[in-house]
Amino acid sequence: MAIARFWRETPRRYNLGGSRCTVCTTVYFPPRSVCPTCTTHRQSLGKMEPFQLSGDGEVVTFTVVHEAANGFEMLVPYALAIVQTVEGPLLTGQVVNLRPEDLQIGLKVRATFRKLREEGPAGVIHYGYKFAPKEEAAMAPRPGRGSEQAPAASHAPEPSRARA
Repeated sequence: MAIARFWRETPRRYNLGGSRCTVCTTVYFPPRSVCPTCTTHRQSLGKMEPFQLSGDGEVVTFTVVHEAANGFEMLVPYALAIVQTVEGPLLTGQVVNLRPEDLQIGLKVRATFRKLREEGPAGVIHYGYKFAPKEEAAMAPRPGRGSEQAPAASHAPEPSRARA
């Protein structure tokens, strides 16, 4: 991803900002401008509102990566999971603060914002969400000088119905 695009999308990335259809209350991440759930998509035009996901969820499936992509060789093995958020959308992310062999389906997790990678000779640091076991994520230290962790997501009310 280009640096300019990455920085433009930073607020949404750091806050798990999605959207919710005011017609059917379905929640989406990433945000959409039209709701594909509504029977006629036109009825949702102009009726999508920003929505803040809480970051809380449950692992529905996972895999352990043993052969990393270039630049990520020092991380292997690591776990990637599909997480069903309490609001409904499914998110994919790395699971941290847990040995891959201890990961299991049904584990309660919470999004935490961490360093993803450094780019180029200038060392531009890219942050994004990963998941940590819920009790550990709640106790994670706040970012400070030299920390690779970024601010935690804020909470949002739980809607009545949601989809990925």
